[in-house]
Amino acid sequence: MSGQKTEGVQSVTRALGLLKILSRHDEGLRVSDIARQAELAVSTTHRLLTTLELQGFAQFEPDRALWHVGREAFAVGAAFGRRHNFVAPALPFLRRLRDVTRETANLGILDNDELVTISQVESREIMRAISPPGGRVPAFCSGMGKAILATWTDADIAAFAARTGFRPLTGRSHRGLDTAMQDIARIRTRGYALDDEEHVTGLRCVAAVVWSPHGEPACAISVSGLAARLPDDKIAAIGKVVKTAAMDLTDQLGGLPPSEAVAPPA
Repeated sequence: MSGQKTEGVQSVTRALGLLKILSRHDEGLRVSDIARQAELAVSTTHRLLTTLELQGFAQFEPDRALWHVGREAFAVGAAFGRRHNFVAPALPFLRRLRDVTRETANLGILDNDELVTISQVESREIMRAISPPGGRVPAFCSGMGKAILATWTDADIAAFAARTGFRPLTGRSHRGLDTAMQDIARIRTRGYALDDEEHVTGLRCVAAVVWSPHGEPACAISVSGLAARLPDDKIAAIGKVVKTAAMDLTDQLGGLPPSEAVAPPA
């Protein structure tokens, strides 16, 4: 019985791993490519994909022999967004940000010590910055992540860094607490964060925090685009737009910055 249970857990783990792989490839993948990325036999991969397809979590495109994420995976993932009740109200603000800046607008939260993008409105530019919803990034490599961290105390940030370490993704990523705290100080002064090619070389992101009714950081919003379209002389103006949008969304949610929030009764 114990062996059957172990085998069942392994199958579930492998199937979920296949879903994660599919979610990173909108154009679809062949079973051999999925098997290689998952480090599984092609026969095992095909069996798991077929099971996922029967349940609606994977979809097969026979004309090109490509596998995609299925509709049920979207339905299950959408439940996460519904649980965070700021996702739907944020969409008009993201669309406005996209239209004003002509860049991709994003909404993100900290989850399990990483920044997760949970909603997005894509730029209409041919070349655009896309970190798809569901994507996870080390907090110190993310504009939205740093915007949220900047609302914490220095001691809490230091404890966070000690727990997670620094996982640099580019040559510009933070590698130690000293430079990270200098960045945090700049964020607190100007009211917005800058991912200066720290997540992906050639991409920049400007982000600001959105507050909850209890004076806590609920989420962050940002615009991201090619560094060539977000040069230094435009960052301050874009930062002001993003910061204003974040405060407008805060108002929409009934949120308050911590200095204005009223503590709940004891």
